[in-house]
Amino acid sequence: EPMKTKSRSVATRLAAVGSLIALGPLVSHADATASGWQWDATMYVWLPSLSGDTAFPPGGGGPSIDVSADAILDSLNFAFMGGVGARKGLWSVGTDIIYLDLGASKRGTRQFDLGTVELPAAVTADLSLDITGWLWTTAGSYTVVDIDRVQMEVLAGARMFDLEQTLGWKMNGDIAILPLPGRAGNNKAEATQWDAIVGVKGRATFGADGTWFVPYLVDVGAGDSDMTWQAMIGLGHSFQNVDVKAVWRYLEYDFGNTSPIESLNLNGPALAVTYRF
Repeated sequence: EPMKTKSRSVATRLAAVGSLIALGPLVSHADATASGWQWDATMYVWLPSLSGDTAFPPGGGGPSIDVSADAILDSLNFAFMGGVGARKGLWSVGTDIIYLDLGASKRGTRQFDLGTVELPAAVTADLSLDITGWLWTTAGSYTVVDIDRVQMEVLAGARMFDLEQTLGWKMNGDIAILPLPGRAGNNKAEATQWDAIVGVKGRATFGADGTWFVPYLVDVGAGDSDMTWQAMIGLGHSFQNVDVKAVWRYLEYDFGNTSPIESLNLNGPALAVTYRF
């Protein structure tokens, strides 16, 4: 039922973004005659927590093994992101890439399910989980608000998520319900998703000289996945050609009940440095 609830919320979020896009052009713009391209490059270090549900294919003819990533992964979470962008007048384009490489293990846990089979009270498992993946977002945007100290752009583009999870397991205890080959082993679950996205991004500056700012971004989309959305907000400071910002970023995927990887979300702080040239 939670998955259905998430899917039904897609229309609501898309409608909200659509309303912003419709209203935005009514607000006055900054100078639209700016000429020449301005470029920027950004590097993030992101330290997210990760959660999600995966049903790994069965081993040795036994039932599937269903696990939640947050039940196994704890402190070994790391992600890296880099991006480039270009702007000319009110228009801009940008792309960023995130690489994930996470892994951890847990011994004697009961944080798993064997398909629809009831888990005997004495059964535990030693589990190891590795997650690797690439997340690539490309979007174009148009400035709809640039007044006083508030700037907003509407964006549209695409996001690709190529994800692989590998689970290793060894069952402990009274496991007569499992055939012998299914009591230990490893298996993979993979998903590659392309989704169209729309959203808004921008910043609000403050301070006597306007060098402090609050960056924000919200987008939502669907396609191969049932829904993907992300939100980011933080605090930054502008120097001559460099912006430094600390942000909180949340990214969620609902892959749907037909995918072995049913859901995934990344949530945590990031530090970013942007160089303008």
